[in-house]
Amino acid sequence: MSIFRRPDYTSEVSQFIETMKTQKPTLEAEQREGRAIWWDQKIDLSVEQEYQAARVDQQPYVYQTSQHPNGK
Repeated sequence: MSIFRRPDYTSEVSQFIETMKTQKPTLEAEQREGRAIWWDQKIDLSVEQEYQAARVDQQPYVYQTSQHPNGK
């Protein structure tokens, strides 16, 4: 071991996360369940194609209406 080697550094955030994991061992499993509910879903490609077909192009200036603001 080198005389210049420092002890391993762990940030406060890392220490907090490790403390949470030791206090609540089911935390990672609960996170995975939550992810499965919202993100790990199969996409219905036919519905996705309908969404893309119904898409309306955005105007160059988002806040501009199709008419003149003074009604002219």
